[in-house]
Amino acid sequence: MDKTNPLRRALARLVGHAITLFARFITAVRADWRGIEPVRRQRVYFANHTSNGDMPMIWSVLPPALRRDTRPVAAADYWLRNRLRAFVGAEVFRAVLIDRRPEARSEDPMAKIIAALDEGASLIIFPEGNRNMGTNPLLPFKAGLYNIGRAHPRVDLVPAWIANLNTIMPKGEVIPLPLICTVTFGAPLHIGEGEDKDAFLARAAAALLALAPRQSGGAA
Repeated sequence: MDKTNPLRRALARLVGHAITLFARFITAVRADWRGIEPVRRQRVYFANHTSNGDMPMIWSVLPPALRRDTRPVAAADYWLRNRLRAFVGAEVFRAVLIDRRPEARSEDPMAKIIAALDEGASLIIFPEGNRNMGTNPLLPFKAGLYNIGRAHPRVDLVPAWIANLNTIMPKGEVIPLPLICTVTFGAPLHIGEGEDKDAFLARAAAALLALAPRQSGGAA
């Protein structure tokens, strides 16, 4: 964000407030802090991913003090598609924008993520990498969550399950269905001594899946 432009900063805060109110009006989104408290501590919130609305839901449900410290990791090709998205992504959400095209990017995505953590930010990430449009509750996790945990072992890795969002706004529908969206935050994880990548990612996926509503059979 341009620190020399107070009007732009004020507009970003206003738009952020409007996004939060809109998310709560449309979905009645609420947080369920299960096994962890909403305190101001550096964290990486890792969540399931079924909708483009997932990131705004998590961001909106965080208390204001936590929201100010938290930056989503998001796809540059989506958030830089037009000027409005570029403003919201870069200045409202302050997203760490990642180029998903290995053949075209000039920056290491993990280096940008680690740099944000080095600066003291908390993060929102989706370790599946892509939206899950299938019937399995989770896609296999990418290595990023493990790499983050290795680079910053003191940072809490917090599972966050987003329930009902894909049901509230099914693909192709215009009018939301009257259901409550819940973001359930679980107990923080850290990489264990000697724990390898596959073992940790399996444990992280199990911790996230354990937060899914039982009645939905593990699907949000």
